[in-house]
Amino acid sequence: MADNVLEIRGLRKSFKSFTLGPIDLTVPRGAVYGFVGPNGAGKTTTLDLIFGLGLKDAGSISVLGFDHQRDERAMKQRAAYVSPELNYSPWARVRKVVNFVKGFYPSWDDRYCEQLLSDFEVRFDDRVNTLSFGSRIKLSLVLALAWRPALLILDEPTTGLDAISKKQLFTEILAAVRDETRAVLISSHAITDLERIADHVGLIKQGRMVVEGATDEVVDRYRLVDIASEHAPSVEKEPGVIVQHRDRDRWRLLLDQRVIPVERLRAGGLSLLAESTLSLEELVVALGRH
Repeated sequence: MADNVLEIRGLRKSFKSFTLGPIDLTVPRGAVYGFVGPNGAGKTTTLDLIFGLGLKDAGSISVLGFDHQRDERAMKQRAAYVSPELNYSPWARVRKVVNFVKGFYPSWDDRYCEQLLSDFEVRFDDRVNTLSFGSRIKLSLVLALAWRPALLILDEPTTGLDAISKKQLFTEILAAVRDETRAVLISSHAITDLERIADHVGLIKQGRMVVEGATDEVVDRYRLVDIASEHAPSVEKEPGVIVQHRDRDRWRLLLDQRVIPVERLRAGGLSLLAESTLSLEELVVALGRH
């Protein structure tokens, strides 16, 4: 059994005004992976390419050991994609949608489906067209979770969900990876929510991957430091330094400690006015500034 459920290598896709990649992305088996970045960074484009919604220009995508194009059918029997763009209106009622989708998946679990619908307060007899946006998201989540895919990819899954529904979703996500044979990738702007459950994270910006790895290691890799402005010219252009804030007397810098450890600044005779760690959300904001 492969260690990784998703491996993207050298992926590239060019549009008139935007180029994705080349990017590498790895989702280990048993992981909840948070895929984060600002609007327009390339998150949804990446997810769409995995599932064949557009053709890549270069690179490879392997899902559970399957080539995403050559082995498309086998891949889609094991991986599910939930997006706010999914539309089930043609099936009129929830029951018809469920009956249609379950026919594609031998692993479909009727009892689990009924439990999820009840938990998310969606009824079999509800008309799809009259569901609120949040309830349509819930329906999409049920249809993906009910057959227990080996890889579950979620694009902005908490959009439109209330606090109770979010909690239920996170419970199901954690249950999905409990046996460490499956994995979940979540693309979301709700970074505070992701920080609670994501044990791996990848940050993409302007079509390129900025950093990727185990969440605790990524967060621990960076430090915020304040220095006196008189020392700034000797530091600000160093590799691994991102200026966060500057004023006449004091500068705040983000340090990538793999490139320039805090100890190197001290060893160079620089006196730090302050030093602090960051939350995942703070780190995403800080990395987005360069």
